[in-house]
Amino acid sequence: MANNRRDQAPRSCPKRGPSNKKKGLIIVYTGDGKGKSTAAFGAAFRALGHGMKVAVIQFLKGKWKTGEAEIAEKFSGEFSFYCFGDGFTWESKDFDQDVKTAEKAWEKCCQILHDDIHEVVVFDEINYAMHYHFLPVSKVVQALKKKPPMKHVILTGDKAPAEIIGIADLVTEMKCLKHHFRDGVSAQKGIEF
Repeated sequence: MANNRRDQAPRSCPKRGPSNKKKGLIIVYTGDGKGKSTAAFGAAFRALGHGMKVAVIQFLKGKWKTGEAEIAEKFSGEFSFYCFGDGFTWESKDFDQDVKTAEKAWEKCCQILHDDIHEVVVFDEINYAMHYHFLPVSKVVQALKKKPPMKHVILTGDKAPAEIIGIADLVTEMKCLKHHFRDGVSAQKGIEF
């Protein structure tokens, strides 16, 4: 029997733009698939590994004791973690309170965005806050346009507004092909939180 394998791996470097410039990126992880926050935390942990200071501001997930909050304690000094939110929207049931909570989280985002300490910041679940009208998209766009040039900002959550996608340097859309929740398997420690 003949071996019909042939090399299909790329053997040359993909073309890129004309320069090797560096800049602080605006990164968006959106879509209906699982893994948006996970991707952001992966980038955060990579940055920590390179000695960079990281801050995370979480919208919506306020009631859960998450693994990311636990690990932040172990990296205190390098990893600042701020959890806002009154839980998922079906738990809070109070639009005015959701708006107030999102505004508090946004105030912290603006403070961290313009500090001289953190090089990577994650606004976890902020896209939902904008989509549900807890936070005006225009405020977020305006602040991101004025961010320090070398600060990296990662925004997560489904339904990223078009205006955010428009100013982003990298946008990845997670698509759900299959999800264990549909089979009745609930959120599990270490996987979902």
